[in-house]
Amino acid sequence: MRQVQNPLAIYLQDHHAAAQAGTAIARRLAKNVSLDVEGGAELGRIALEIEEDLQTLKTIMAAAGVTPSRLKDVLAVTAERLGRLKLNGQIRGRARLSDVIELEALVVGVTGKMALWQSLSVAGVPAGVDLTVLVTRAIQQRATVERCHQSASANAFASPGQSGRRNS
Repeated sequence: MRQVQNPLAIYLQDHHAAAQAGTAIARRLAKNVSLDVEGGAELGRIALEIEEDLQTLKTIMAAAGVTPSRLKDVLAVTAERLGRLKLNGQIRGRARLSDVIELEALVVGVTGKMALWQSLSVAGVPAGVDLTVLVTRAIQQRATVERCHQSASANAFASPGQSGRRNS
């Protein structure tokens, strides 16, 4: 008879795998985002915070007796790497569209991480950290990444000769 795995373990492993991929995206954006993306300079700080959040998740997992799933981690990181191979309308160099798509992925990742901290808090999972602080930080990260995304979108989809910055 097959043993049923603990739902908390599955949940934490899934978030760990996603965080592995999200950390790679955050690092790449911090290093490669177009210089004219408003707020782009803040992505380095956010990438560091995302790495810290991954370490926090590992600590929570260890306290709960949960180990990362090697299979899930490999699949998530492989998917992230394959995502880099997308056609972006440019043969050489980084296309502005890459900024848009990667920032969208980062918004999704940060939103998922925020939901993780909220779920652990609501469920009363002993985390050993102040989950409210982590939720607040994720909200701030998302706001910054969304601002960068709006700027990157305006830049990527502006008509030739037109400034990418538009008033909302």
